[in-house]
Amino acid sequence: MCSGPLFGKILRFTLPLMLSGVLQLLFNAADIVVVGQYAGKQALAAVGSTSSLINLLINIFIGLSVGACVQVARYYGAKSDRDISETVHTAITLSLICGVFLVFFGFFLSKPLLSLMGTPDDVLDMATLYMRIYFAGMPVIMLYNFGSAVLRAVGDTKRPLYFLMTAGVVNVVLNLFFVIVCKMDVDGVALATVLAQCISAGLILHSLIHTDSSYQLHLKELRIHKTKFLGILRTGLPAGVQGALFAISNVLIQSSINSFGSVVMAGNTAASNIESFVYTAMNSYHHAALSFTSQNMGAKKYDRMGRSLLICLASVTVLGFVAGNLVLLGGNFLVGIYSPDPEVISYGVLRLHALIRVYFICGLMDTMVGSIRGMGFSVMPMIVSTIGACGLRILWIYTIFAAYPTLEILYLSYPVSWIATTLVHMLCYFYVRKKVLPAKAALGE
Repeated sequence: MCSGPLFGKILRFTLPLMLSGVLQLLFNAADIVVVGQYAGKQALAAVGSTSSLINLLINIFIGLSVGACVQVARYYGAKSDRDISETVHTAITLSLICGVFLVFFGFFLSKPLLSLMGTPDDVLDMATLYMRIYFAGMPVIMLYNFGSAVLRAVGDTKRPLYFLMTAGVVNVVLNLFFVIVCKMDVDGVALATVLAQCISAGLILHSLIHTDSSYQLHLKELRIHKTKFLGILRTGLPAGVQGALFAISNVLIQSSINSFGSVVMAGNTAASNIESFVYTAMNSYHHAALSFTSQNMGAKKYDRMGRSLLICLASVTVLGFVAGNLVLLGGNFLVGIYSPDPEVISYGVLRLHALIRVYFICGLMDTMVGSIRGMGFSVMPMIVSTIGACGLRILWIYTIFAAYPTLEILYLSYPVSWIATTLVHMLCYFYVRKKVLPAKAALGE
């Protein structure tokens, strides 16, 4: 990341990452498609109603993996092998601790939290069952996320792709087996997802143990190194809190959607899952900006940091605009994959029309955050995102939406918050760059 033409390197970094993210989404998409086609719209609504709550509960811990990525990348750029090793062992130990905590947290709080969200009675029990089984697999889910963050930090995005391809095939096969052959519904797709995640986590663990590089993992050396743990927390905790706050705003929006009934919930589930594929592809540029900025800052190659960000911003704009419009063209067909019900399809397409054309703005917002975090500032983007995205959406729900309670008005809260937050992040980037870089580098000389 610290030498040679940037565009080609960024492309080689992001393409496997995009495909990895899409494959990971296929875990959830396979669940939704199978239950929608074979178990009915109540089962589809049940699985879909859990996504925002699951994100709320795990985002703080996923944020810590971002902190691990930044720390490993910076030490890798500085060629500090001992620091890399201590950070890797701290990160993997932390992933297992977080995973075990989430098993118990998810099991006992799933039903009360779903009830607080106003989940309809006809889907509440199924949604609770899905969440409890899903959270039983949290140790391996956390292990995969932290392990793949280590590989991303050193520029390896190919092996996580290969591992997810393997696990993705297993997930689809098990989904069909459990639902069609064993006559299970949400419990079958949740179990299939957990078993598939075990495979991807096992492959990540194997690759870290058997590498000859500085990030090799030794199971006997697993422990928390205090200074490395604090370094991960400095970057990762604000990132996790930001993700959790975003999830809170999405939980409130999901609660508002729940008030329209299970058919609208099902349509919203299908459309939001389709949007997730576009978002995940765009989010690879967030990780590129994060990793390229961190490594080049560690190597003190400041001129490459700004050029990396410009390439990422241009690329994410083109990707988001093209992908969004392609999704819109095939909207009816794509939503129909999830459910054959005409009402479900119509509500799904309604959401796509409201959001997907301007989805690229969300990509710009996240890419700016990646560069700012890569320079070591994580609290600032957390505060901006909390106020600009989360706070604005919550304010919108209790004012504009309360006055005009329609789905179109509710969905409008997303692009309004993206635009406002992106503009402020851009101002923050120039402030941070001027603050942390040498004077000549900050001026681009």
